[in-house]
Amino acid sequence: MNEKDREQPEESRAEQRADQPSAESGGAGAANAENQQASDGQAPERETQKLAELSLQEQLEAAIAERDANYDRWMRARAELDNFRKRSRKEADEMRKYQALSLIRDLLPALDNLERAIQAAEQNQATSPQETLKQLTEGLKMVHRQFLDIIARYGAKPIEAMHQPFDPSLHEAVSQMPSSDHPPMTVLQEVERGYTLHDRVVRPAKVIVSRVPENGETGQQNATPGGEATDGSAQAATSS
Repeated sequence: MNEKDREQPEESRAEQRADQPSAESGGAGAANAENQQASDGQAPERETQKLAELSLQEQLEAAIAERDANYDRWMRARAELDNFRKRSRKEADEMRKYQALSLIRDLLPALDNLERAIQAAEQNQATSPQETLKQLTEGLKMVHRQFLDIIARYGAKPIEAMHQPFDPSLHEAVSQMPSSDHPPMTVLQEVERGYTLHDRVVRPAKVIVSRVPENGETGQQNATPGGEATDGSAQAATSS
């Protein structure tokens, strides 16, 4: 040992001794990582070697077992799908069969009121015909309002036709009537009321529309379905 080494402080020599083990540990970690990578790379090779060691008969039996398992799963899935389709078809059939159930339940009170009005009219007809007619009329009006309320709950409503311009998507013209008080193709009479369900036409309104009077025609006359004006035919159609 030379004189310079003897003069080196004791603390510096201790630090050098402490650095030596850390370097050795770092080298050992790198070696372990390399060994792990080598082991991972050998794993597929071991699997391939293991399969190669199996005989052809054993490989065939393994393939058959896998095939049978896959076929069994496929059959179960197919059976579940068939059962689901049957349940869905049955539920759809029942829904179509009983879809009017709620409507019938709502119509029954109106039918009951109509029957009560008829019974009251029959009981009082002999004693007071005028009073019976009045009560029957009031009862029929009440049932009519009840029917309109019922269909309104289901989204149906009457088509407004009177004094409206003719709309071929909502109205069906059965005849024309000369009129000087209304523009041509204006609804003058409603023969049969139409109804809509939400935005779809259930039945168009059958109407009589106006036309320009010809020579010799004055005012507003009654019309027939052929388009020729006659007396009394429109009132008969309306009452029917």
